[in-house]
Amino acid sequence: MDAQTIFTTASVMVLANGAILTAMGRELPASLRPAAIHWCLGTLLIAFGCVVFAFGGPLPRPLMLSAANMAFAFGLTVYLVAIRLFLRLEIKAWFFLPALVASGAVAWFSAVMPSFSARMVIVSIVWAGLMLVCVKDLADPSRGNPSLARSILGAMFAVVGLYAVARCGFYLLAAPPADFAVEAGGNWLNVLSALLMTLLPVMGTTAFLLMCSDRLRRGLERAAATDYLTGLPNRRSLAKAGADAFVEARAGGGEFAVAVFDVDKFKAVNDSYGHDTGDRALIHVANRLSGQLRPTDIIARTGGEEFVVLLRVLAPDDALAIAERMRLAVEQSDFSVDGRRVGLTISAGLAVRIAGDADYDSVLRRADDALYRAKENGRNRVETAPGDVSPPDDPASGRLVICDPPAISGEDWPLPEEGPQARLLYGQISR
Repeated sequence: MDAQTIFTTASVMVLANGAILTAMGRELPASLRPAAIHWCLGTLLIAFGCVVFAFGGPLPRPLMLSAANMAFAFGLTVYLVAIRLFLRLEIKAWFFLPALVASGAVAWFSAVMPSFSARMVIVSIVWAGLMLVCVKDLADPSRGNPSLARSILGAMFAVVGLYAVARCGFYLLAAPPADFAVEAGGNWLNVLSALLMTLLPVMGTTAFLLMCSDRLRRGLERAAATDYLTGLPNRRSLAKAGADAFVEARAGGGEFAVAVFDVDKFKAVNDSYGHDTGDRALIHVANRLSGQLRPTDIIARTGGEEFVVLLRVLAPDDALAIAERMRLAVEQSDFSVDGRRVGLTISAGLAVRIAGDADYDSVLRRADDALYRAKENGRNRVETAPGDVSPPDDPASGRLVICDPPAISGEDWPLPEEGPQARLLYGQISR
C-alpha cells in the first residue's frame, strides 16, 4: 500500500471520526464541551491535510506542501489546546507560534529556497515539541485522576513524538533520494508518516471520548457520595469510612470515636429567616466544624442539620477535647443576617469504640443516644456515652458541663483556628 492510498483512506476515516465527535460533543456537559470542540477541530485540520496529500497533485507543489503541512501543524497544536482545556490548564497564544514557524518554513523551503531536508527537519522538530508537551501534561499526576484512556492517549502522543525525533535525525544524517514525494510510496518513511496521521486522529478520538466518559463517571460517583449543599461527604461515604475504621481498630490499628452534632433550634432559624438563610447557616456550621479537625478526621453531613465526625483518637479524653472545641467554634462564631448577629449553637453526642461494640453502627447509635441527652439537658453541650469518658465536672454521669475546652498540646496535633482543614473524601466545602 502506497502513501497516497493511505492518505485517501485516512481522509475518510478521520472525517468520519470528526463527524462522530461533533455529534457526541453536543451530549457532553458544558465543562467538557470546549475541549471536545477543539479536539474535533484538530481532527478536521488533520483530515484536511490528508485530503491535500491524497488529491492535491494538480496543485502547484509549493502550495500543496504548504497547505498540507500547515494543516498538520495547526491540527496537532489544537490537539494540545484540547488536552489543556480538558485538564483545566492555561492556554497561551504563543502555543500557536511553532505551527506558524513550521508553516512558514515549509513555504520558504518549498517556493523560495527549495530544501527538502530543511523543511522536514523543522517540521519534525515542531511535531516532536507539540507531542512531548501533550505527553507531559497528560502524565502529570497533579492534573486530575489518572485513567487508562489518558495513559493510552499519552502513549500515542509519545509514539508520534519519538517518531518525529527519529525522522528529524534521519533527515539530518541521511541524504534523501532524488524523488522523495511525500504522497508517493518510494520510501518507508512516507508510508509510516501516513499511517501515524491516520492512527492518531482515529485512535486518539476514541481515547479522548473515553477520557470524557471517565470524568463523567467520577463526577457521578462524587455526587453520589457528597452532600449537595455543603460539599461534605454524605452518610454513604461516612458509613464506608466508619466501617473501615472499625475493622482497623479491632485489628489493633488505632482507636476512633464518633461525634454526632446537631444545630440547636434550627427550625426556628428557618421559620424566622427563611430556608436560604437556613442553608447559609448549615454551610457556616460545616465550615466552623471542619476548621477544628485534624487531617486524619472525617466530617460528613448526614441529613438535615446533623453532622457526624469520625475522630481518630489516642485516648477518650482526646475525642472529648476536640468535640468541645468544635462546639465552642460554632458558639463563638459570627453569623449574621442583614447585619444582625444570629446566635448559633450545637449539641453533641460522643462515643468512643469499646470492646462491646459489634460494628461501626453500634458506636454511632451510642453517640446518637448521647446527643439526645445533650438536647434534654439544655442543648449547647457535649454529652458522652456512659463509661467512655469521665470529665472532671461530673465523673459519674459521663456528661460534660459547658466549660473551657481542655487544652491540647500543639505538639500532639495542630488545630487551626479557622478554615476547613478536615480531610474530605470528596470535593471542597461550599462557602
